[in-house]
Amino acid sequence: MASDLPGLSIAAAARLIRQREVSPTELFDSSLREIEKHNSTLRAFISITEESGKKAAAAAELMLSAGYDLGPLHGIPLGIKDNIAIKGERTTAGGKILENWHPDKDATIISRLKQAGAVFVGKTNMHEYAWGGTSANPHYGHVRNPWDTSKFPAGSSGGSGAAVAASLCYGALGTDTGGSIRLPSAINGVVGLRPTYGRVSNSGIIPLAWTMDTAGPMTRTVEDCALLFNAIAGPDPTDPATASVPVDDFLSRLSVGVRGLRIGIVPSYFFSHIQQDVKHAVESALKTFEELGAHIVEVDIKHIEGNISAQLTIESAEPSTYHQKSLRERPGDFGDDVRTLLEVGEMLLATHYLQAQRYRTLLRNEFLEAFKHVDVFICPTLPFTATDLGATTVEIESGVQEDMLSAIMQFTGVASLTGLPSLNVPCGFDSGGLPVGMQIIGAPFTESRLFSVGHSFQCATDFHTRRPDLR
Repeated sequence: MASDLPGLSIAAAARLIRQREVSPTELFDSSLREIEKHNSTLRAFISITEESGKKAAAAAELMLSAGYDLGPLHGIPLGIKDNIAIKGERTTAGGKILENWHPDKDATIISRLKQAGAVFVGKTNMHEYAWGGTSANPHYGHVRNPWDTSKFPAGSSGGSGAAVAASLCYGALGTDTGGSIRLPSAINGVVGLRPTYGRVSNSGIIPLAWTMDTAGPMTRTVEDCALLFNAIAGPDPTDPATASVPVDDFLSRLSVGVRGLRIGIVPSYFFSHIQQDVKHAVESALKTFEELGAHIVEVDIKHIEGNISAQLTIESAEPSTYHQKSLRERPGDFGDDVRTLLEVGEMLLATHYLQAQRYRTLLRNEFLEAFKHVDVFICPTLPFTATDLGATTVEIESGVQEDMLSAIMQFTGVASLTGLPSLNVPCGFDSGGLPVGMQIIGAPFTESRLFSVGHSFQCATDFHTRRPDLR
């Protein structure tokens, strides 16, 4: 049994806990063993919360023995991205400036996970201050892809993606501004949700760009993603940006199927400028949905082409505002890439920023209009699979090198700018055995529908069951 523990889903581990076949302490110890074996290579964790985690696992065990069951996350070991505050635990946000910061209170979503009985195994590595898509961290090591350790894991939540894919923990939290949950989920072959903007509290999370930031779960199955999301979603009086929208039981519609579902695609954008293996995997996924009874509807989103420029404008200006004081006083304590991006953000004019915000409203309205005719959109999560570790450019079309940052956001920027929920689900592998992911994008606050669509796909395929070989 012990050798099988790390690969369990959250749902399966929860069932074993309730059947008294495994204890929270055994689960926690299994994660620690996997971290000890693989973290020196993967660099998925910045710090391990061994002492507090062991105490929490033991407490979870005692509560269960006394008849107190906090739900399906009770005793489940999770990884937490290192820009999310855990009281008393070092929280660096991947940066040198915060290397010795120990928050005096939990982020709201951490409080909610504690109330649900979750146990934290460590703080996951990330791109410095979440400002980048590679998780090549100059202070805490470059995170590596468990499918091929010579490849990058994407970012900025690369440590969370790698940790979940490598079974170092049972699930993890990430944050997503321009794609930072969905990108590493796709590249590492796991499930990751960017919720509707305002669905999850950002209180206690180091920001990147206030008007696009959100936190969300990263897991190995859609069911697990819904389980985690049940615990963290909902309004928070300490975060005025959260929406006063009732929270569903996100498992309630998991098995409703997709018969009659209208799936929107934008052919001219979603399937152009893309590696052939990625295109083939997503098109094959669409055929699977058709076989399950869904309908594909072609949609024209007139102004979709401008999303990368608008996203980079907003995602440059807002971080530069937040980090302005540190950039003035401690420029040498930033990595070269992040310092450069922060300096570029200072050069933008107010007119650039405001035009980008106006574009956001235009694009959102076009999508809201389209949702009168379709139920979800499906597209690739990014146009290429994992590139070499340390690469700053990527080849999508033969012989043409492109800037990594803009290329990586080609598809994820759509949901980021419009504030729409988007779920990455593994949908195949390229010719080299590297994962491919697809995005399922929904109307505001329709996460339950995204989960049901993703779960239907996972019931019909086995991509999510495959694991990297870390021997």
